[in-house]
Amino acid sequence: MAKYAVINLNGRQYRVSEGEEILVDLISGSKAEAKTLLLVDADKVSVGKPDLKDAKIKLKVVAAMEKGEKVEIVKFRAKSRYRRKIGFRPQATRLLIEKIS
Repeated sequence: MAKYAVINLNGRQYRVSEGEEILVDLISGSKAEAKTLLLVDADKVSVGKPDLKDAKIKLKVVAAMEKGEKVEIVKFRAKSRYRRKIGFRPQATRLLIEKIS
């Protein structure tokens, strides 16, 4: 089994391992701080209550702002000729997990 962790970043949880890149919601500023909720190293499992104080996750911002896939929203009401179509591309930040300790 590989070493991995579950982190909380901006109210969302991600399962990460070393050397992995993840795409998260836009982070303001250049510093990303994550809380470690779970740490698995081979057969040793550490669970936080609510988070682990001694576990450190080193994150590096690869791309500060990146646009995601386009999301289209279509509203329709039958028999009334009502149609609305809007869309947007959510902004995201790409992070590299450098080290889990």
